[in-house]
Amino acid sequence: MDQSRAPLLEALSDYRVRGRYGFTPPGHRQGRGVDTRVEQVLGADEFRADVLGTGGLDDRRARNGYLESAERLMAEAVGAQDAFFSTCGSSLSVKAAMLAVAGGSGSLLVARDSHKSIVAGLIFAGVQPLWIDPRWDGSRHLSHPPSPDQVAASLDQHSEAAGVLIVSPSPYGTCADIAGIAEVCHGAGKPLIVDEAWGAHLPFHPDLPTWAMDAGADVCVVSVHKMGAGLEQGSVFHRQGDLVDPARLSACADLLMTTSPSVPVYAGIDGWRRQMVEHGEKLLSAALELAAHTRERIDLIPGLHVMESELLGAQASHDLDRLQVLIDVTGSARSGYECADWLRERHALDVGLADHARILATLSVWDDETTVERLVAALRAFARTTGELPTPTPVALPDPADLRHETVMLPRDAFFARTVDVPAAESAGRIAAEQITPYPPGVPAIVPGERIDAAVIDYLRSGLAAGMALPDPADPTLDTIRVVA
Repeated sequence: MDQSRAPLLEALSDYRVRGRYGFTPPGHRQGRGVDTRVEQVLGADEFRADVLGTGGLDDRRARNGYLESAERLMAEAVGAQDAFFSTCGSSLSVKAAMLAVAGGSGSLLVARDSHKSIVAGLIFAGVQPLWIDPRWDGSRHLSHPPSPDQVAASLDQHSEAAGVLIVSPSPYGTCADIAGIAEVCHGAGKPLIVDEAWGAHLPFHPDLPTWAMDAGADVCVVSVHKMGAGLEQGSVFHRQGDLVDPARLSACADLLMTTSPSVPVYAGIDGWRRQMVEHGEKLLSAALELAAHTRERIDLIPGLHVMESELLGAQASHDLDRLQVLIDVTGSARSGYECADWLRERHALDVGLADHARILATLSVWDDETTVERLVAALRAFARTTGELPTPTPVALPDPADLRHETVMLPRDAFFARTVDVPAAESAGRIAAEQITPYPPGVPAIVPGERIDAAVIDYLRSGLAAGMALPDPADPTLDTIRVVA
């Protein structure tokens, strides 16, 4: 196919040139009805591009096939058989994959370090999770993706599982041995789904971790807005092989997808694919060089340490995306929460992740010396604040064994059960009816259907006091926990 084409962008340009007008949604009429105060912030072009997809950009039967052509171009560009665009983020895409593989009354082997969107998929689909423990670094309180041996052992124990789902790269940039895991799965006749939300850029440079499709995954999900240049909510899921029916995957996505998808989000994915095919390797080479230099500079700052070698190895992760700069701040006697808040308040800088010990700075191919110098200068200033800030509130970090909970009920059954809110101090031993998730990274510490452990409640409540963000419990103060009645 001609990878210099961008069918959706070209169709949008043609829409403007022809002066098309629709007596259809959206009601703002390409910005004609937008309040000038809104336009001053968002710009007129944002609304000019926001047209109806079918019956607007394309005709009422989508006979021009703009979206279909863009998806075929994407699949060819990254070496997949099929690609499906989503305007609802990878949260939708991974749910569609779960439904296609195990929906109904099936079970799925799922890495326990999975994102909350995967837990939401378990609830929506009624799937029985068969948890695979991640590899825990107990001294650093950090999880790594499971190994092929762990997946093999789980498959031996649960031959009834419809498939396997892992997350790689993790929110910390660490990566699983996808090729090894795919070999194990296919040896058992099971499909492998990879939540590769943080890996949209991986197909476009040989020095990045292995792209899931190249490593043999059957379905992988990427968020173009994370490590690409798409708009927020832009996602693609890719498929190959004969273990996942493409028609079923498309039908499952259709169950979840909006019937009014955003044309600007679709067009952003389309244009980014073309850019990466034409210039991706050059752009990523420069970004990796900049990242290496930035990592060295930050590692020289007193009290800060850029993690790398300790993230790799037989008992850690298989590979690492070095555009994800994970910085341990414990040497500054501060927490990651404090560092992130300080950078935002004092230097107007936001970081992608903060926990009790670390912050994560995600570098993009569109960063340059100016942006990283701003980050490095701010971190140097932070390092000089030792003694100026209050002592961080301690977090009661649990032993890794305390994070392995007994699954008593299906997540779906527990979530929709009759519930009661009980004091957190009295919740140990009860069955959770809600998920509670430190965010970011977005991995639930408690999943509906699990028996609650006192150590995890202590961790979450002390973490909340120390600055942890918990967006999903019914009681945001965590004084009470919602449990099955």
